[in-house]
Amino acid sequence: MEENNNNVVPQYYYTEKEMDKILAYIEKQYGESEVVGHEVLSPDIHCDIVIVPPTEEQPYYKLVTMGAGAFKMNVPKGLSGVCDRAEYVVYLPKDWNIESKKEEDWWPIRMLKTVARLPIETDDWLYISHTINLTEDGSPVAENTKFNSCMLLFSVGKDGQLVEPFKMGWFGKKVAFYQLYPLYQEELEYKLEHSFDELIERIDDEDLSNHVINIHRKNYCK
Repeated sequence: MEENNNNVVPQYYYTEKEMDKILAYIEKQYGESEVVGHEVLSPDIHCDIVIVPPTEEQPYYKLVTMGAGAFKMNVPKGLSGVCDRAEYVVYLPKDWNIESKKEEDWWPIRMLKTVARLPIETDDWLYISHTINLTEDGSPVAENTKFNSCMLLFSVGKDGQLVEPFKMGWFGKKVAFYQLYPLYQEELEYKLEHSFDELIERIDDEDLSNHVINIHRKNYCK
């Protein structure tokens, strides 16, 4: 971590050795990456995006943050099994234009970066079942979809198994990997009024097990 006394926001970075380790783990769990989207301006964490391209076995993109886990989240004491560091994942269709900067193509990356920085901005923590508003006024994230929020799920790797937290070093530092699952406003409201489990029960297994973002999927609480 780097900081100074000039009212500048502290910066939380992986060391070069940690970066190498986390990238190797991402590729082991999700597949070999061809591109890493390096962040140009990093006000707090250096949040790169690792891009794992589609394969015949898994014909979709996997986008994984690399840098969010450098920040230690403020997890309440007594919550055993909850990692205080995390990286975030989204899965996109193979025909998604990931090089485009148009908002209808860029919003999943914006979502990753927004969620990655939320624990820093709020001095809070994130875990499975947590939901996040992605727009201040509740409007959709882009013109091509009605999603305006997301919730955290466990992430699935290339072998179809849940990705276990990565043990970074010798001092118990672990980094979890969470999938970001986009929600509609009505689904967000239902989860907040009822519970995460009740929302999950309303969503078809096919939509839950198919991790790839479908911008036209059914709204289960409309």
